[in-house]
Amino acid sequence: MALLEVEQKHAKGQRVWCVPYARTLSGIEIRGNAKTWWAKARNTYERGSEPHVGSVMSFRGTRGMPLGHVAVVSEIVSDREIIVNHANWNRNRVSLKMGVKDVSKHNDWTLVRVESQPGRYGRFYPVNGFIYPNVDG
Repeated sequence: MALLEVEQKHAKGQRVWCVPYARTLSGIEIRGNAKTWWAKARNTYERGSEPHVGSVMSFRGTRGMPLGHVAVVSEIVSDREIIVNHANWNRNRVSLKMGVKDVSKHNDWTLVRVESQPGRYGRFYPVNGFIYPNVDG
C-alpha cells in the first residue's frame, strides 16, 4: 500500500515524504513534521528504546535535518543493528532494507548511523526512540 502511494505521487509529479510513508506503512496515525512525532505519540502510542518490527524510529531534528525523520523497522539483525524502510532519506525516493547501527555509548539507540548506500554508513544522527503501533487485543 505504501509503495502504491509512492508510485501515485511520482506519477502526479508530487514529492515523497517520510511522514506519510511511515504513517501508511506502520499504521501509526500521527500528523505533522517528523520531529514532532515523538511528543505527539505520548499518551496515544507506547514509546521506548528497543526496536521492534513495525515500530517507527523517531529521529530528532538537527541542523542538517531540521524537520527530523521517521523510518519503519522491518527487521532486527542484532541488538545493535536493524533494517528500516523509509522515504526521502535520498531525495524523493523510497529506501528499502537499509541498515541502521546503534552507535550510542550505552547501547540505547539514542545515536545511530544510517546506511546511505549498500554497505556504506553515513554520519551520526540523534534518535528519540521507537514508537510502537497499537496492537488490537
